[in-house]
Amino acid sequence: MTDRNGRLLGIGAASGVVGGLLGGGNGVLTVPALDHYTALPRPAVHGTSTLAATWVCAAGALVYWLVGGTIDLRAGGGMIVGGMIGGFYGAKLVARASETLLRVLLIVILVLTATKLYLDAAGLDPVSGGAAVPADLLAAWWFVVPLSVVVGVVVGAWAGAMGLGGGLLAVPALVLLFGVDLHTAAGTSLLVFLPNSLVGGLSHWRQGTADLRIANLVGLAAAPGAVAGALLALALGNVVLGVVFGTFAAVMAVREIVHLLRRRRRPVPDDG
Repeated sequence: MTDRNGRLLGIGAASGVVGGLLGGGNGVLTVPALDHYTALPRPAVHGTSTLAATWVCAAGALVYWLVGGTIDLRAGGGMIVGGMIGGFYGAKLVARASETLLRVLLIVILVLTATKLYLDAAGLDPVSGGAAVPADLLAAWWFVVPLSVVVGVVVGAWAGAMGLGGGLLAVPALVLLFGVDLHTAAGTSLLVFLPNSLVGGLSHWRQGTADLRIANLVGLAAAPGAVAGALLALALGNVVLGVVFGTFAAVMAVREIVHLLRRRRRPVPDDG
């Protein structure tokens, strides 16, 4: 039991650093680790990861706000509302949604994000480091508010269903659509998914697809890890952080592509 708890604490600490550094995405470590080191069924792995992410979001967002002042409520406010809605219904998508479709969506977003961040670092960004959406539309509340709510619903539902951390989609959305710098995107993403993780995690727990004890054990170690990750991110320049996040996004995209290819190559049972 002691060794098992030690592993869970280690999982939490490592995922917390990733979440704090990149504004989320800690589930890419938590989900496979919980799947390997616990006897939880797959839906409960996703639910437990979502609930544990609450600790990462709370600790990381607090650091970005107090130390860096990098929170954007203009876009984040609507995403919080949309994320809570998406998080609530996202937990129900585990058994209904096409996992292949969700992963393909993630791959596209990750590739676009990595490409933009590498172009930013090289000074070759075609939109000059800004948003893909025209500036005059981003200045209009009647456009930004509905767009941010819709983005929040989509990202929240995906995160609630997959348990992989909304930052993998929220940070790219803030950068690509709203032209937010990476530090602000990371801090805003963590704030956005604090209520999302709580609502989605509790929804999983109520339907029996989350282990509260494991989630809290992982979360207790993830909180200080998230603080360390956020402080590291704030110490890095925007270009360096962009390269770090771009590399992370590219690696995750390759990982998801390999996963899909392996699924397609699985032998089909012989009916004869």
